[in-house]
Amino acid sequence: MAVAFQTHDHARCTDSAMTNARAICAARGLRLTPARARVLEILLEAHRALGAYDILERLNAEGKPAQPPTAYRALDFLVSNGLAHKIEGQNAFIACTHPDRDHDAAFLICRACHTVAEAPRAAASGSLGQAARSLGFKIERTVIEAEGLCPRCQGTTPPC
Repeated sequence: MAVAFQTHDHARCTDSAMTNARAICAARGLRLTPARARVLEILLEAHRALGAYDILERLNAEGKPAQPPTAYRALDFLVSNGLAHKIEGQNAFIACTHPDRDHDAAFLICRACHTVAEAPRAAASGSLGQAARSLGFKIERTVIEAEGLCPRCQGTTPPC
């Protein structure tokens, strides 16, 4: 089960992920500015997809006035460097759970609580990959988003 659907220590989860993100940026020669870092922290704390305006609202509530370009630039940096993913169906974003690995992911979205979990997948080796190969097509990007109910909303797991 993905961590987003499990009871866990959110603070420890966020701290660990931020330490990892800083190390990744340092190793790649990328600049994780305070604004970019705070946007990533907000995504990590949520475990659900957030739009740019949700992030702006949170920054403003924290006394850090920000305009839309601030959020969009930070999100663009995070997505383009593998630290976050865009949830296309919601025009929203989540933190990547495996930013240190080049990977494809599928997203499991709870329609009740809106929690999003990232699940690993290999598009090229599945039935879609086989169909593409048989037609001489090379897959460069796929987006898989599944909506349903998480264990907590089904009543099978205690609330976090």
